[in-house]
Amino acid sequence: MGVNHGLLFMTCFYILYCEAMPRMPMEFLIRHTWDSNPVTHDPVRIIFSPGAGGLKMEVFAPFFNDPAAPAGPPGHAFPGLWDYEVVEAFFLDSTTENYLEVEICPHGQHLILLLSGRGQAFQQQLPIVFNAVITGEKWMGEALLPWVYFPPNVNKMNTYAIHGSGEKRTYESLYPVPKEDLVEGQKPNFHLLEYFQDFRLQSIMGDGWVQPESGLWKGKC
Repeated sequence: MGVNHGLLFMTCFYILYCEAMPRMPMEFLIRHTWDSNPVTHDPVRIIFSPGAGGLKMEVFAPFFNDPAAPAGPPGHAFPGLWDYEVVEAFFLDSTTENYLEVEICPHGQHLILLLSGRGQAFQQQLPIVFNAVITGEKWMGEALLPWVYFPPNVNKMNTYAIHGSGEKRTYESLYPVPKEDLVEGQKPNFHLLEYFQDFRLQSIMGDGWVQPESGLWKGKC
């Protein structure tokens, strides 16, 4: 085999090998409250993996059944879902403070928000495919997050879980506020973008993957 043919063969082999490599799910465990205390139950587990036209988000979590279920039907958006038992994921472009907020509930409701600027939602209650199943004291949910909802150049992420009522209301965070940064009287705030940590969609989809463009984010910079 000549040198040129050998190089061509190796190049084709490398391309086919890379394309055949499995895309890698990413798994995260929420082990702390928002203020860096350890949780007192099995941690919420979140898995991100490739989906058809979007990112698949799977949740495996304890079911507290507190508060009671939202009044809206399962499978539909529910405004103010953060006041109930939820798991949330935020995907951020830190250079623009554009980010996607995803909230899903064990009872089947969901809430999607697009934000430009800290806490500044410009679209919400967008539709997704989401299903949840409660089994005893645990629940699992699976959502498909369309690529068009993600801001360009996602480079940071955080996830959260909330449950309980009144004084038992509990806020948990994958990347919590460090103890040394807490100030007296501070309350939980999931829009503290400075505590989000590095995250690349290409780590799941493959280094050669290019995020599809979305008109939803045009003019947001």
